[in-house]
Amino acid sequence: MDLEHMDKKTYTVPPTLEERNNMRELIADFVEGSGLVPPLSRKQLTALSMQIIDYERLHPALSGWIMVEMNNCLWSETFSYIPYEQRILLLPKCLSNSAACTAEIDELGLLCRRCGKCSISSLEEKAEKMGMMTLVAEGITSASGLVELYGSGAVDAVIGVGCLEALEKSFPLLVDNAVPAMAIALNCDGCKDTDVDTDYVEEIIEVFVETRHATSLHLTDYENLKKAVNQWFMPNNFTNILGDTSDHTSDIARQWLCGDGKRWRPYLLASVFMAITGNKQIPETVKLAAIAVEAFHKASLIHDDIQDNDDFRYGKPTINSQYGIPIAINVGDKLLGDGYRLLSECGMIEFVKVASAAHLVLCRGQGLELEWCRNPRPLNMDEVIRIFEDKTVPAFGVALTLAVICAEGGELMKAIMIKYARALGVAYQLLDDLDDFQSKTNVRLRPTAVLASICEDCQDKEMIEKLLLQENIAGFKNFDKALLERAIARVTAMAEDYKQQALDSLTSLKNVELKRLLFRITKKILR
Repeated sequence: MDLEHMDKKTYTVPPTLEERNNMRELIADFVEGSGLVPPLSRKQLTALSMQIIDYERLHPALSGWIMVEMNNCLWSETFSYIPYEQRILLLPKCLSNSAACTAEIDELGLLCRRCGKCSISSLEEKAEKMGMMTLVAEGITSASGLVELYGSGAVDAVIGVGCLEALEKSFPLLVDNAVPAMAIALNCDGCKDTDVDTDYVEEIIEVFVETRHATSLHLTDYENLKKAVNQWFMPNNFTNILGDTSDHTSDIARQWLCGDGKRWRPYLLASVFMAITGNKQIPETVKLAAIAVEAFHKASLIHDDIQDNDDFRYGKPTINSQYGIPIAINVGDKLLGDGYRLLSECGMIEFVKVASAAHLVLCRGQGLELEWCRNPRPLNMDEVIRIFEDKTVPAFGVALTLAVICAEGGELMKAIMIKYARALGVAYQLLDDLDDFQSKTNVRLRPTAVLASICEDCQDKEMIEKLLLQENIAGFKNFDKALLERAIARVTAMAEDYKQQALDSLTSLKNVELKRLLFRITKKILR
C-alpha cells in the first residue's frame, strides 16, 4: 500500500475495498496470534495498532481505523453469541441519498421510507428481519444514551457505522463500558452521500452462534445484583444474620451497617464470584462473606471518624458525634466481631486468615496517618502512596480475594485480583484527596497526595511550615494558588495513571465476562 504521501487529516481509511479487506485479514491474524481477549483499554488498543503500523511500515494516519478493526476482532466471538434481539444497529443519516431522500426525522432519528435509493434501507431490513433494533441518527447523538441502555436488558451489543471522527468520539464510551461493539468506519469523510462496505456490515449483522454459553454473556444480572446487595442491608433482612439486636449497642450497629454507603466491597465480592463461576444465584456462604466485608468497612469508618474527630459522614452526624466516643468505639468493635463471626460461619478458615491479615495492614496504614497528624512534617509522594496501600487497598483486596476463593479461581487469578485491587484502591484514594481539596467543606489536614505534591514542588520551607500549621485544608487556598493548581493537576494525572494500571492488570485474564465486569466497575468506582 503506497501511503508515503498520505494526508493524515484526509486519508484515514485504506482507499480501496481490496486494501481494506487485506488489512482486516492482517489485523485478524495479529489478534489471533496475540492470545488477548476483550475488553482492552484505549491505551492498549493504541499501542497494539502502532505495533502493526511499525511492523507493516504503514502510515500512522491509519492508527484510528486499525484500532476500530482490532476491537472488532477482539469482540467478534463474544458478539457472535449474543442473540439478534439484544443487539442494535446504528447507522448515520449521511448514508442516505441526499438528492432523493424524502424520509422524515423525529426525536428517535431518520424514519426511512425504504425507497431503495441508498444502503440504509437494505441494512435496516436485514437487521430487522433478524429481530435486531435499528436507529438512523445524526453523528453520535445516540452514543451516550446507548451506553445507558446497555446493561438494562434492552441492548447487549452494538453494530455502529460512522465516520472515523464520529467513531473517535463515541468509541471511548463503548470501550470504557466494555460494550461488545462492532464499529465500521465510513469509507470517506463528509456529512452527506457517504458510503460503507455494505457486504461487510451485512456479514456482521448475520453472524450468530447458538451456544449454551450465550446466556452467560449478559451484564444485566450484575445490574440487578447491585439492587439485590442493597436489599441484603435492609434492617428487616438482618434479623437472622445479626442475631439479637435489642440492646442499644447492637441496635446502633445494625442501623449503621444498614445505613448509607455505596456498598462497592460486597458488590465486588458477589459479582466477581458470579463472573468467575457463571452462577446465577449467590450461595449463602458468599452472601455472608460479602456482609462481613461491609461490616469490617463500616467498623473502620466509625473508628476513622473518632480518630479524625469528624462530626459528619454521608452528610449526617457520625456515631461519635451522636453517642460519644466510648459508645462509638464499642459499636465499631461490635461490627468487627460480627464480621469475624460471619466469616467463621462460612466454614473456611482461609476467609478468617485473609480478613485478619488485611485488618492488620489497615491498622498499620491508619497508624502511619495518625502518627503524621500528631506531628505534621513535610511529605513525599512515596510516603503517601504507602499509606494508601496500607489503609485503602486492603478493603478492596479482601473482597476480591474472598470472591476468588469462593469461586475456586486459583492462585493466578488471586494474584491478578490483588494487583488490580492495589491500583484501584490507590486511584480511589487519590480521587478522594482531590475531592477534599476541591470541595467547599472544611476537611482536617492529613497526609494527602496533594499535600505531598506541594511539599515536593515548593522550595519555600517557611511556606511549607505555615501550611503544616493549618487545622484544615481550606487554608491552603489562601497561599500560593498556582502551587495548589499544579499539585491538583499532578494528582489528577496520577489518578488516571493508576486507573490505567488497574485496567492493565487485567490483560492476562482469559475470562471475558470477568474482564467486562471489572472494566465497568472500575469506571463506576472511579467516576
